[in-house]
Amino acid sequence: MKRALISVFDKTGIVDFAKSLNTMGWEIISTGGTSQKLKEEGIRVTDISDLTKFPECFDGRVKTLHPNVEGGILAVRDNDNHKKQMAALGIDPIDMVVCNLYPFKQTILKPGVSHAEIIENIDIGGPTMIRAAAKNYQFVTVITDPEDYHLVVEELKAQGDTSAATKEMLAAKVFIHTSHYDALIAGYFSEKLNIRYPKTLTLTYEKKQDLRYGENPHQSAAFYASVKETEGSLTGAIQLHGKELSYNNIGDTDGALETLKEFDEPTIVAAKHANPCGVGSAPTLAEAYRRAYEADPVSIFGGIVAANREVDAATAAEMAKIFLEVVIAPSFSREALDILTQKKNIRLLQLENIGQKNTLANKAKTVSGGLLIQEADTQLLNQKEMQVVTERQPTEAEMRDLIFAWKVVKHTKSNGIAIAKELCTTGVGPGQVSRIWALENAIRQGRARIAGSVMASDAFFPFPDCVEAAHKAGITAIIQPGGSVKDQESIDAANRYGIAMIFTGMRHFKH
Repeated sequence: MKRALISVFDKTGIVDFAKSLNTMGWEIISTGGTSQKLKEEGIRVTDISDLTKFPECFDGRVKTLHPNVEGGILAVRDNDNHKKQMAALGIDPIDMVVCNLYPFKQTILKPGVSHAEIIENIDIGGPTMIRAAAKNYQFVTVITDPEDYHLVVEELKAQGDTSAATKEMLAAKVFIHTSHYDALIAGYFSEKLNIRYPKTLTLTYEKKQDLRYGENPHQSAAFYASVKETEGSLTGAIQLHGKELSYNNIGDTDGALETLKEFDEPTIVAAKHANPCGVGSAPTLAEAYRRAYEADPVSIFGGIVAANREVDAATAAEMAKIFLEVVIAPSFSREALDILTQKKNIRLLQLENIGQKNTLANKAKTVSGGLLIQEADTQLLNQKEMQVVTERQPTEAEMRDLIFAWKVVKHTKSNGIAIAKELCTTGVGPGQVSRIWALENAIRQGRARIAGSVMASDAFFPFPDCVEAAHKAGITAIIQPGGSVKDQESIDAANRYGIAMIFTGMRHFKH
């Protein structure tokens, strides 16, 4: 008679599965609550204590950690020495282990959960059993996912055993499962003890969806989310309409969201390739959208639009005039949905807490053979370090626009320049290898609208050429970090042209 050890916290489908095993003549060994559940359903069960000849103890902390259990799982069936030892020790083989673990993930996600409760939900015996079974997968079938019950039953009925391929696949799932489980535990303690950069780093994410392809059609891709949802992040958005999100949609929308979070007033951020291409703030969302659109009516086409207020009918009517890939907002009015859902391909995403800032986040970037991790850039500027370095002070209106442009350039790929007037971008120059090229591109984009604008630069000017170009374009004030050995040359040029210039003392590179 073959034997299965069943000990599951998630009892989904376990009764029907155990009945199938009973029908096929398997002996079922079980523990605690699982044993009680199966007995209530009329299933023949051998209690684990009858196998170990030792009672479950310490509130169930110890029940399967015993040679009669681990030996029955780990013994190599075609090893003569192992067979002799099993006979001498009175250990019978266990041919199947069905086990899923204490709900550590669900426990840490519970509001107000205590440390003591979290500790009690760290499973010990379960991971030991399933790892043992997975190690000996040539002889032992191990199941951790209720979705696999049907497959195993069908193979047992057809051939009396699970196939070698199925055993190996199920073993692989065990090690994926236990590594995820242990990573959650390690992450919990690292967070509790504020260990930001441990000596070894194990990260775990859960797949949200497979994607049609990656950045390009020849690349495969998937979207993963952290177990603990980050409020205000794209992983928490609900799709209301449109095609499935693509790899590029997700990356670009995330870039738009990061920029949007800098603003409290009604604001629209239009983004292309994760760069802001048009940003507008205004008393109403419809006016903010008009400003963002007019900032760059070319680049916004086929782009991402993020709003920090409910999209109303007036705003939706304007959005519907062009092709947009994604619109994300905290909500949409019924009238706005009626307008926008007439466009088949537009993706509408609802993210209720869209303005939520996460001050504890880390940012990661893969490199060939490695991973870079850093604290997220959650600061904007330090008022105490900010200083006007020119003879002319910025006006109140210029100051307002300088801070607006600084928020935009913070989220523009380096080298980045943002030019703005009246709380609207008039030119954005992202991702150039030369700062003067970034400025020239921004000026060329804005053309006649640049005159009377202010400018933000994500890093210092290595030469005064940017001030010279700003003057020729009619820019009246500049905000930049400062810190170049040639700062004085830029200050002198600004004084010569009557341009007000502020040093923030804070750089915002974004590579």
